[in-house]
Amino acid sequence: MRLGVLDVGSNTVHLLVVDAHPGGHPHPMRSEKTQLRLAEHIDAGRLTRAGADGLVRAVARAKAAATIAGCAELVAFATSAVRDADNSAAVLSRVRSETGVGLQVLSGEDEARYTFLAVRRWYGWSAGRLLVLDIGGGSLELAAGRDEDPEVALSLPLGAGRLTRQRLTHDPPTRRDIEALTDHLEATLTPVAHRIRQAGPYELAVGTSKTFRSLARLAAGAPAGTGQRARRTLTDVGLCQLFSFISHMASPDLATLDGVSPGRAHQLVAGAMVARAAMRTLPVSELEICPWALREGVILRRLDTLGVPATSQRPWPLTDRRPDAPAA
Repeated sequence: MRLGVLDVGSNTVHLLVVDAHPGGHPHPMRSEKTQLRLAEHIDAGRLTRAGADGLVRAVARAKAAATIAGCAELVAFATSAVRDADNSAAVLSRVRSETGVGLQVLSGEDEARYTFLAVRRWYGWSAGRLLVLDIGGGSLELAAGRDEDPEVALSLPLGAGRLTRQRLTHDPPTRRDIEALTDHLEATLTPVAHRIRQAGPYELAVGTSKTFRSLARLAAGAPAGTGQRARRTLTDVGLCQLFSFISHMASPDLATLDGVSPGRAHQLVAGAMVARAAMRTLPVSELEICPWALREGVILRRLDTLGVPATSQRPWPLTDRRPDAPAA
């Protein structure tokens, strides 16, 4: 079947179209992104009219693209930017009314669970007990476990975009801002790291999503042209060396580096600081970089539920709809 997954994140609205079947490897057919920076349109806790307008337009374009691509279903979800908005219910109602797409807001814990599932499927059972880290624009997800459903799944408001807006207000950031953020990250992550360690030792530590991919590439990892299956890692030593370099650079200069998109360049320093703090507190000396993350986890979970009665399903599948279905 051809399946569309629409991910409304803090930075982008991303449509991924795949050909897939239960038990098979999802084959990407099309990928489209709209850089909306939705989190920057939250004012006094509410998503602004301009932000909501942009979201409606982006979702409408994604739905049209999914229909043209021949998707049998469109699974649509939103993460921290919509989750954090006080008026999210009204915005979601408007999106459904004007586009026919029902966006489901994922909790941070479910983000961690879907991402963990994707990582588990990518590395397989032989990888043993996994520790998975995912730095997004609005939040940091952490999960650990031996099975496909993690024993620990946590979400913290430590996204690269959020911390940049709230705590790194200079470009490049000042030493005082960096020191203050370092202390904040240490204080927030230390008890969480203790909880994860108590759950048991990991055998493979993994980082997913754009921030970790960019950091690994900049820290002498395999370039993008080597393909999805090329092994990429990020070490604590390499990350510290990289941070000493990028922390003195302004966003326009960061945007010229290999693998750093102009729209995310201003978040790179904060992302590196979150990665560095997480690796230090857990502790982790090396992360494998997994090309699969949240969207792939959603796809895999949807495929798992095909043909399974709703009463027999586990409690965390997303609701699906045809991309051309009318609004409810």
